[in-house]
Amino acid sequence: MIRTQAQLTEEQYNALKKISAAKKISMAELIRLGVEQVLSNSNIGNEERVQRALKAAGRFRSGVKNLSRNHDAYLTEAFSE
Repeated sequence: MIRTQAQLTEEQYNALKKISAAKKISMAELIRLGVEQVLSNSNIGNEERVQRALKAAGRFRSGVKNLSRNHDAYLTEAFSE
């Protein structure tokens, strides 16, 4: 882990201290959980992946005529090889 510092208002500090005590976790862990929530809700990096996926959609052909109807069977077959 990387140590960092952040300045909180007195109200933020007191609120976090109460929540961490109620949850029986450290304030550091509570802050890490908050950071994880922000990161998981963030679209940073996702936009490029979405654009690349949209560009790739429909560009390739498998040559299998019934792939959409029988995709589970083909997937099971591929994983069992």
